[in-house]
Amino acid sequence: MIENKKVNPSQLCVSKVPFFNHLDDDEMLKIAEKSRHKDFKKGETIYREGDPLEYLYIVHKGRVKIYQLFESGKEQLLRILDPGEFMGELALFTEKNLDSYAEAMKDTNICTIHRDDMQDLMKDYPTIAVKILEQFSNRLDNTEKLVGQLSSKDVESRTAGYLLDLADKSNTVDIVLPMSKKDLASYLGTTQETISRKLASLQTTGLIEQKGHRNIKILNKDALSDVAFESQ
Repeated sequence: MIENKKVNPSQLCVSKVPFFNHLDDDEMLKIAEKSRHKDFKKGETIYREGDPLEYLYIVHKGRVKIYQLFESGKEQLLRILDPGEFMGELALFTEKNLDSYAEAMKDTNICTIHRDDMQDLMKDYPTIAVKILEQFSNRLDNTEKLVGQLSSKDVESRTAGYLLDLADKSNTVDIVLPMSKKDLASYLGTTQETISRKLASLQTTGLIEQKGHRNIKILNKDALSDVAFESQ
């Protein structure tokens, strides 16, 4: 149980989540009392396909990758989660098993809230449910966009589009890849070798500059955009 006098609400994992941050400090503390924390080492599995979908998982510290694993052994990266982001939101609306894996990309602290507790909270604070649906809708849009890119664009176009998305989100042309090239290849549906070749090609043509393992500077945003919107 969390003691209100000893906890700064701004330090709680729930304070970082978009669908909780409109609540006041006392309400935050009430929700935090229902959460449980667990630490995971880099590379450790947080949950796996087939596990019961019972909890909302919130990344408090660290970074998590969500992926699907096919019978062939191929891994399809779905998304990367940073502090304040969440997974398992379907647990709030349905009872089913998980269809993906979650793995800590670095030492990570996760806080979880059980489905029953979240459903009680949504009854007490209906705005939480509305905001969760907004976030879920955004994720669905992103997933549909990824599927569309995988089916209609070549690797160079997908790579260029991904770099532009990072630049837009960070509001700078100096971007940092949030994942290894191996994971980026999984996300874009290709191989690590192909990603390395495409990045080298974009650098050779003067569109980007690679500055170290994950640091990239976009030199010609308009030309990179032209590449991103080229279809196969």
